[in-house]
Amino acid sequence: MGQPQEISVLIAFLGGVLSFVSPCVLPLIPSYITYITGVSFKDLSDAGTRAKLRWATATHSLLFIAGFSTVFVLMGASASYLGQLLIRYQDWLMKGGGVLIIILGIHFTGLINLPFLQMERRLELRKKPLGYLGSFLVGIVFAAGWTPCVGPILSTILLYASTSRSFTTGVLLLMVYSMGLGVPFFLSSLAFNSFLSAFEKIRRYMKVITIVSGLFLIGIGILLLTDAFREINAYLNMFVNP
Repeated sequence: MGQPQEISVLIAFLGGVLSFVSPCVLPLIPSYITYITGVSFKDLSDAGTRAKLRWATATHSLLFIAGFSTVFVLMGASASYLGQLLIRYQDWLMKGGGVLIIILGIHFTGLINLPFLQMERRLELRKKPLGYLGSFLVGIVFAAGWTPCVGPILSTILLYASTSRSFTTGVLLLMVYSMGLGVPFFLSSLAFNSFLSAFEKIRRYMKVITIVSGLFLIGIGILLLTDAFREINAYLNMFVNP
């Protein structure tokens, strides 16, 4: 059963963006930026100082993104490989995965609470290793110890990757997911003051963002459960290739 590439890539990118604005990630962005750069909050907020630090901030941010992207891509490759081993059960995997993702989505909206999804698996580095390598390692730690807010969305992408017949699909999807998470982070690090201003406005709508993320997961679960990706892809192709 081939998976529609265009739709899945879009879903992976949107999943990364929703992970970035999730309540467990967005409030921590200023702390992550100051931590990986080793620069104080005051220096990053000062226009004159920030201009001098732009290159270092950009480099540390890219290495941090590369760190968590490496872990996510390896997860995607592993999910696709497992899917290849279980290829004869992929119909069942898709339907079972769809049900699980719907449950995760309902949990995400706050309508029901599943205690085992509330547990965090966050690993922490009390002191960042020196240099640019440290930023890469912190990215790995960030990915390896994802929070409950990131977990359901990331798990959805991994479950979807495991139902694909192509080994490269998992790698591609998690690369795109990492882009959806990494691009906003990189832009936030370059425009720190603008991010802080935007964050104050976005924070008022955290509950709405959480509900939208839950509905996003429920929608993906329904698409998997009903195998509707093929029909959507065919419909969109009518406009792309008339």
